[in-house]
Amino acid sequence: MKSTFGKQNYQILIAGIALIILGYLLMIGGGSDDPNVFNPAIFDTQRITIAPMVCLLGFITVIVAIMWRPKTQKTDA
Repeated sequence: MKSTFGKQNYQILIAGIALIILGYLLMIGGGSDDPNVFNPAIFDTQRITIAPMVCLLGFITVIVAIMWRPKTQKTDA
């Protein structure tokens, strides 16, 4: 039984999932222990700009992994 995905597809897929997890980990934090005290760390560049871009790159990578088709070599017949 032949699989639809090849080894390279799975490697790209794992890289995309790792990027998504990294993006969500970059969003963690910035909260305050006291709800009455404002903590400006929630509006950090890391959480507002970098983390969503890393997540988006991960989702694009997963789509590429699904769509990836290895090049086949033509044989002379």
